Amino acid sequence: MTEKTLQEQDSRPGEERRAGVLIRLLRVIERVGNLLPHPFWLFVILSVVVVVFSAILEATGLGAENPADGEYIAVQSLLNPEGFQRMLTDAVENFVTFPPLGLIITVMLGVAVAEGSGLIGASIRVIVSRVSRKWLTFTVALTGVTGSVASDAIYVILIPLAAAAFKASGRSAVLGAVVAFGAASAGYNASLLITASDPLLAGISTSAAQLIEEDYVVSPVANYFFSAASAIVLAIVVTLVTELLLVKMTERMRHEEDAAGGAATAVLSAGRERAQDGAQDGAITDDAELLTYSRREVAALKASLVALGVFLVAYFSLLFLPMSPFRGEGSDVLESALLTDVAVPIALAFLVVGITYGIKAGTITRPSDIPELMARSIKELSGVIVLFFAAAQFIAYFGWSNMGTVLAIEGAQVLEQLDLPAGVLFAGVVLLVATFNFAITSGSAQYTLMAPVLVPMLMLVGTSPEVTQMLFRIGDSPTNIVSPMSPYFALVLGYMQRYYPKAGIGTLVSLTLPVAVALLVSWFLFFMLWFAIGIPLGPGVPVR
Repeated sequence: MTEKTLQEQDSRPGEERRAGVLIRLLRVIERVGNLLPHPFWLFVILSVVVVVFSAILEATGLGAENPADGEYIAVQSLLNPEGFQRMLTDAVENFVTFPPLGLIITVMLGVAVAEGSGLIGASIRVIVSRVSRKWLTFTVALTGVTGSVASDAIYVILIPLAAAAFKASGRSAVLGAVVAFGAASAGYNASLLITASDPLLAGISTSAAQLIEEDYVVSPVANYFFSAASAIVLAIVVTLVTELLLVKMTERMRHEEDAAGGAATAVLSAGRERAQDGAQDGAITDDAELLTYSRREVAALKASLVALGVFLVAYFSLLFLPMSPFRGEGSDVLESALLTDVAVPIALAFLVVGITYGIKAGTITRPSDIPELMARSIKELSGVIVLFFAAAQFIAYFGWSNMGTVLAIEGAQVLEQLDLPAGVLFAGVVLLVATFNFAITSGSAQYTLMAPVLVPMLMLVGTSPEVTQMLFRIGDSPTNIVSPMSPYFALVLGYMQRYYPKAGIGTLVSLTLPVAVALLVSWFLFFMLWFAIGIPLGPGVPVR
């Protein structure tokens, strides 16, 4: 037995002991989480609970005085003939007017063309394969954070690519997979670009805010300034954690990893058919079978960048030119439909660059290809649409019963009495969200459950829905990478085991936990700095 093998055996028990308590805790969380029903049934059950409790609370005379106008608001029972009739007659309207529904479908119609044409995959492949070694970690991290624009596809695309790139550069493939997973999942709610999550969360925030103010609307770009800045900050944090800690932790794995390339070979085997452009100076293109792209793809990417530039020039011209038909009331730019209803411009932007890329790359050859690609997005959203039907009914029942409003008022009064500093209040919200996220990993499902109470309650103590939404985003993402309830937790573990067969849950947790903690703490502190300075969260959205 070699000295190296003895050292590895000696080191493993210590690592297992250190991770043992956390692993046991995660297994408990996994078992508890598995007891929860599918989110669809969860919303159905909660809808029934709302109906039953509305009758109980009305019988007790529960109510509260709205501090905004002095009106007394009492809980209204839905457990009566009028309530049942309303549930039946308004079910369709509840569904079709559920704000996130139309927004997410509209945006995904454009994203589907960009993804289906090959634009997103080619962009990530070219970026990762051309970057020099010293910038590799930061590039993968920033690509992962911003990659949420591709929704869940980012995991399938980036993780094997990052593993291949790290392996080709002489580093651990496991490390590359962890960096990609940590950035894409823990940083999911930050991005340099507008993503599908922005209109989705904004729609949920709007529904919750309207429990207090009927006309309140949260813009899909309400958090954009902070989200874009956060993408860079989180990429830097992931890079620092990786270079200062994770590199040392994965060094011994590197010598035992599968020389064939593991998962990346299987995922990218189609690359063998692509023409080779040759290595760039200082670039990581040693393994051409794993990280390859054709000249045609590069030309198509350049054409799509030109198309994006033209689109942006047209967009901002229509936004700022005095005679533009899209100027808001009184020529107010912030009231322009191009900002207040930005979901359509976002979809058009993806549509324009996706079609341009597809035509140039040859992946779109006839007009009928475009609606076919759009149709794929509807198929992929089928599960979300089913979930939204149940969620829309829950939100409606909660609003009709006045339970959300009364709970928000009572909760706001408690917060006023406690007179907590903003930092303590905000930290409490973030930690609450992070804790819930261990069991409910679907961001939209979790926010739909929490927003009807959190948003109105914080509105009544002077915190805007846009700030509450950003606090939710900060608490929601980082713990994704250590939650065994996340479907991608198992996916990444599978990738790791192809490269390093000895990897287990403890291995993955030991590598992702430092990233999760670092991102949660640094992201919150960055928000508090942003809040203290008073920089707007998005166009026309003051932070306080």
